[in-house]
Amino acid sequence: MTLKTRHWDRIGNGGVTLTELGFGSAPLGNLYRAISDDEANDILETAWDGGVRYYDTAPLYGYGQSETRLNRFLKTKPREDYVLSTKVGRILQAVPPEQAEGAGKWFDVPSRREIYDYSYDGVMRSIEHSLERLGVDRIDMLFAHDIDVPNQGSRANVNAKVDQLMAGGYHALERLRLDGTIKAFGAGVNEWEVCQQLAERGDYDIFLLAGRYTLLEQEALNSFLPLCEERGIGIIIGGPYNSGILATGAKKGAYYDYEVAKPDILDRVAKIEAICAEHGTSLVNAAFHFPLLHPSVLSVIPGGQSVGEMAQNLDVGRGGEIPWPLWPALREAGLMHADAPIGQP
Repeated sequence: MTLKTRHWDRIGNGGVTLTELGFGSAPLGNLYRAISDDEANDILETAWDGGVRYYDTAPLYGYGQSETRLNRFLKTKPREDYVLSTKVGRILQAVPPEQAEGAGKWFDVPSRREIYDYSYDGVMRSIEHSLERLGVDRIDMLFAHDIDVPNQGSRANVNAKVDQLMAGGYHALERLRLDGTIKAFGAGVNEWEVCQQLAERGDYDIFLLAGRYTLLEQEALNSFLPLCEERGIGIIIGGPYNSGILATGAKKGAYYDYEVAKPDILDRVAKIEAICAEHGTSLVNAAFHFPLLHPSVLSVIPGGQSVGEMAQNLDVGRGGEIPWPLWPALREAGLMHADAPIGQP
């Protein structure tokens, strides 16, 4: 079974065609452990051979290493055959090793310090650097990265960064879209509230939302996702397994939102998993396909740090249809938002 695709064109500039399974390339930046160039290329080749044609990256991932590894791989592929997104909002500054950031998260990466910059010049400098690292002359989608409380530290800091983006970087994004350097722009963040805030202040095309519209969390249905439907805004779902628990199940030590899951989360996931089993499907399969039931969702991009993990992603992406009665069963059990789209039987 081949991977399905979804075409999206909000403003009539040709848009993009995304595979429903995309490739999240943070692991290529040696996230949590170092992998070799050969390992990285084998993972990418496994994804390509399996039909993946959408690749997302960012300067942050390995302080440029993810983008440069994608360069070596993608230069062997016809540019018109894949869709590429990266991010802006950080400038990477070379520093001595003793001043390098990212210890304990990024391994065996260049010595860099990250500087948040959502100004006009900051966005232009960031994309120029990304174009060089990636070895391409255009990027399909560009996201303002990490304007959220987990990264900025407080809601006040988030609001200040939103103001900086709207006063400067937003106009750079508009210019880049107008001149064809990008097809679409938005934000890549961990909070739907920031996406809504931006959508209400500007003409955004698409958002990469990590972990906030999943089989476990659907609060975005209260206001943000209806706004996306109304305006034709596309959504890409990152972190579909909420840091792992929707892939591993409710086992001891399972991770939720980058931390060991608390008892209430374990209990909820166990209930979801039991209903999935009753309907003959796995938790991870249901977790991957659930977001795609929403009409605004275009692609789901789990990470994969080994050939085996990438192969598992492909198995899930090609996993076929979920037995439809699963969705109303979850809803009736109070384990799904009442307004969550569940398709037709």
